Amino acid sequence: MYFDSHAHLGEDCFAQDFVNIVEKMRAADVTGMMEIGCDGPSSHHAVELAHQYDWIWAAVGSHPDDAEQVDEARIGEYRALCKDPRVKAIGEIGLDYHYEDPPRDVQQRAFRMQMKLAQELSLPVVIHEREAHEDGLRIISDFPDVTGVFHCFSGSYEMAKELVKRGWYIGFTGVVTFKNARKAVEVAEKIPLDRILIETDCPYMAPEPFRGRRNDPSLVPFVAKKIAALRGISAEAAAAATAENARRLFRI
Repeated sequence: MYFDSHAHLGEDCFAQDFVNIVEKMRAADVTGMMEIGCDGPSSHHAVELAHQYDWIWAAVGSHPDDAEQVDEARIGEYRALCKDPRVKAIGEIGLDYHYEDPPRDVQQRAFRMQMKLAQELSLPVVIHEREAHEDGLRIISDFPDVTGVFHCFSGSYEMAKELVKRGWYIGFTGVVTFKNARKAVEVAEKIPLDRILIETDCPYMAPEPFRGRRNDPSLVPFVAKKIAALRGISAEAAAAATAENARRLFRI
């Protein structure tokens, strides 16, 4: 029933109890998941994982933290991976200005190169954007044929409205369950339901009442329940709608 649109099960913290995590997911009725790459090795692992489980699909790409490693050789590596039918998106890619490292110009170059690849291959993208709203919007505007999801959305309702108008999706993590998440709550309440994805971003961003612990896909129902409560619909309706949205975006 639930579709976790953004997970990182390849992280080392899952190595010791991976089988248990998978069992928990299935018990929680998580029937679909996107494993998201952050660099070369994690992208390869995402594809491998997608071949092990028929309800997991992969995205390949370099997170802003890996921007300095994005060159034509890396793009060629991702292009080759995208020939695999289990790869459904380029990501996660984007901009993160929180620490200013790598430098902004390096991040922007890597972002553009990967957006160009998505355009070439007609694939959606998974965007990581933190404290870079203006530059993020400017760069995606240069690729009008590319859409995707702004994962773990941190922008304003006005920004979300603009993205929805352009055909983008908005991803919500456990952050929407936090008491101080006023912006995320406003966006989740107001944007069309058919533009919402739910995600864990595990092992990060665990929802309440698990905040501060290791997150995993079995907790994505808590995000769905919060979305449902905000919109006055059932958890089942929120789960069904967001799963349908994910499958539509990623062409699953």
